[in-house]
Amino acid sequence: MNSDLLALLTTLQMAAVSTFILLLIGTPMAWYLAKMNSRFKVLIEAVIALPLVLPPTVLGFYLLLLMSPQSLPGEMWQQLSGQQLAFSFSAIVIGSVIYSLPFVVQPLQKSFEQLGEPLLESAAMLGAGPIDRFFNVVLPITKASFITAASLGFAHTVGEFGVVLMIGGNIGGETRVLSVALFEHVEAFEYAKAHVLAGSLLVGSFVLLAAIYLLNHRVKSSTL
Repeated sequence: MNSDLLALLTTLQMAAVSTFILLLIGTPMAWYLAKMNSRFKVLIEAVIALPLVLPPTVLGFYLLLLMSPQSLPGEMWQQLSGQQLAFSFSAIVIGSVIYSLPFVVQPLQKSFEQLGEPLLESAAMLGAGPIDRFFNVVLPITKASFITAASLGFAHTVGEFGVVLMIGGNIGGETRVLSVALFEHVEAFEYAKAHVLAGSLLVGSFVLLAAIYLLNHRVKSSTL
């Protein structure tokens, strides 16, 4: 199989798994922050938003130290799985989840904060439990925010380079993703191949963002 095609498949697999995990952990995190009334809320929000301003190589460096067999997390992983965590597919998924977390949590948190408490209280008075209220009241109202969060998380994961390279390296079929493949082509002066990858990422990113803005526009128009 062509190495760039293999990199594409690895990238899509990484982005899909990462986005699923991001929604799984980001949703309750966003809900908790939206309802939280504590002095520590600002600190938690700052920690979650840290990847927005922190250089990817810095985050990747510290993740690499944590994932090494000499650290407790890395040692425990190796004992449980029999494989090294650093420079594996699992490593780039973990790194992508951490690095893309604010792109999922922040849109959901803002959406949850705009929900009216009377609406949820009315649903509770009608006998709806917390889970029932979330899936039958909260989710339909905030579905556009979920689509936005998932799309941004997916797109950001696809374009990630620094963190992935630091903790995953460049192993074909395992950790070699499109951004790393692009860097490799440029480094080898293979500009024709680099143009194909860069152009594909550019067009894909534009189409995805345009779809998000179109969806949000339609949702706002339908609520007016």
